[in-house]
Amino acid sequence: MTTATPDLFHWSDDFNVDIQEVDEQHKVLVDLLNQLHHAIVERRGKAASQEILNQLADYTRTHFLLEESLMRVLHYPGLEIHKQQHEDLIQQIHELQRKIDEEGATVTFELLHFLKMWLIQHINESDKRFGDFFAKSSHLQQYATWNKEVEQTMKKKKWWWKFW
Repeated sequence: MTTATPDLFHWSDDFNVDIQEVDEQHKVLVDLLNQLHHAIVERRGKAASQEILNQLADYTRTHFLLEESLMRVLHYPGLEIHKQQHEDLIQQIHELQRKIDEEGATVTFELLHFLKMWLIQHINESDKRFGDFFAKSSHLQQYATWNKEVEQTMKKKKWWWKFW
């Protein structure tokens, strides 16, 4: 009987930044990190680990683009610092991928621990700061007000509705 490999990172709603798409993407990143952990623990081989790491790197870049786009649209004052954090991690991942490709390095538990801790810290600090800003954004408040006005207007019966 084989036992299932426990996950490295257990998602909790405490990690939510209350931006639905960002939270969903964070869950995908956590899942990929767990897949990488499983591949190493279960000794699936260097190629399997490398493939998952590449998926993680690609998805991380996609996720960072979403966050930075939202920040840009909402004129988030912390954009440059946040973007630099993203760029620093991407550079570290590129270096790791180079070492794997050119020097025969392997994905280690130390790397997994680093990625997990980076993600936890980044979500709990930088991303939650943006989540708070996002929730207070005047753009969203205007939308919410507009939304209520539309809803009230739609509830009123119009003379021309009898033709529908």
